[in-house]
Amino acid sequence: MELLTATLAKATLGALDVITPRRLSILIYHRVHARPDSLFPHEPDTRSFDQRMRFVARSFNVLSLGEAVHHLAAGTLPPRALAITFDDGYADNAEVALPILRRHGLTATFFVATGFLDGGRMWNDSVIECLRTSTKPALDLEAFGLGRLPLPELSDRRAAIEQLLPRIKYLTLAQREEAVVQLQAITGVAALPADLMMRTDQIRALHSAGMEIGAHTVRHPILASLTLAEAEIEIVEGKRCLEAMVDAPVDVFAYPNGKPGQDYQAEHVKLVEKVGFRGAVTTSRGVAQTGDDLFQLPRYTPWGNALPVWSMRLLAHQRRRDFQLAPPCANGQRSKPA
Repeated sequence: MELLTATLAKATLGALDVITPRRLSILIYHRVHARPDSLFPHEPDTRSFDQRMRFVARSFNVLSLGEAVHHLAAGTLPPRALAITFDDGYADNAEVALPILRRHGLTATFFVATGFLDGGRMWNDSVIECLRTSTKPALDLEAFGLGRLPLPELSDRRAAIEQLLPRIKYLTLAQREEAVVQLQAITGVAALPADLMMRTDQIRALHSAGMEIGAHTVRHPILASLTLAEAEIEIVEGKRCLEAMVDAPVDVFAYPNGKPGQDYQAEHVKLVEKVGFRGAVTTSRGVAQTGDDLFQLPRYTPWGNALPVWSMRLLAHQRRRDFQLAPPCANGQRSKPA
């Protein structure tokens, strides 16, 4: 089945090579579980990620994001170009994904939020683990505007998580922390895991293995919720910390959450360019080509556990050019930084 899927993919891509300009697909990943996660069964695990990377290696020219940005700028993008990216800095990126990438001869770019390394934990993971491990049969979530939610099944826990996350995401950083403390008290969960994110030595190991390290701020805030001065500190400090860590330039950036015009604005795009990055990525779905804004490159993740479904969705996106950009500045254009 894998060989048939790859053969069909090559035929499809060959046809697209003829009828479309050379384009860049950028995949987004967050976690790659060692074993299937019963709470989130559609997230990739060792087996499914290995299958997908084997397919990608057979079907695409895989570049680091930095290499892809260079080729986009120069107009030299190879056919079937694809970049693999990981957001946030999860430990399983180093423990599970890296060996698979190396086995298939692939490179990838890892965007790391530095404030959670070495024992830290992102707020959304605190929410997930509270709901995953609570022993209470139901939770009173009136404080979050959700009322009383029963938790008899994993599907109920997943639904509660999906309702909670958007209610907390756009709070200030301090309010997020307060919400997590409140949720811990409600769920009765005394201890949360301290090993979800990478350690400094794992970041260095990724870099030593030929992987690209990219910046993702310090504390993963919604940039549009900060003052411009606060946003600059988050962007600059994340870059500086990673460069000191790997003793090499960090040239690419991922906007936290990444929705243009909602999570970041044109002023943040200018700022990212001003502080020395060569390119940046969003979470607007689509594929890039030469002439696109190098600081607002689209990304996407095909979904589906079965490889044929996943691969066909990946191929279907090769012509998707309806991605969004942040609204222009007041002068009607994204002017060059001073």
